[in-house]
Amino acid sequence: MAEAPKSEDGAYAGDVTPHEAWELLKSEPETVLIDVRTDAEFNYVGRPDISAIGKDVGLVMWVSFPAGERNPNFVDEVKATGVTPDQKILFLCRSGVRSRFTAEVMTQAGYPQCYNVLEGFEGDKDPDGHRGTTGGWKVAGLPWVQG
Repeated sequence: MAEAPKSEDGAYAGDVTPHEAWELLKSEPETVLIDVRTDAEFNYVGRPDISAIGKDVGLVMWVSFPAGERNPNFVDEVKATGVTPDQKILFLCRSGVRSRFTAEVMTQAGYPQCYNVLEGFEGDKDPDGHRGTTGGWKVAGLPWVQG
């Protein structure tokens, strides 16, 4: 796989598509995936399932549900998953917006290999206002579970 493109402003390592994220997870044993959505999203919408490649998804909320307040312990909770600054970390959210912020924050915290997964888990809304039909991890046909 070619090197992932750098972020436009250099605030984090770069962006990867869901398929590129899957390939990195399969080919690089030290690469990790952290889902930054809320626990409601993890449990009711679904989450990536990378168990077939012997890995677990880190679940660390960027904002709380239902208040929507930023998690003040985010950096410490990511560190508590066991990731180290020399690992490549892929951040995933619903659409690729929150995960960009988390990649920036973790880069500032001394983790230089932070990537945003474009399109997130569900992708952008379609013309009818529905997610999960136009892009993202699920639409890409990558493994996931619900509940």
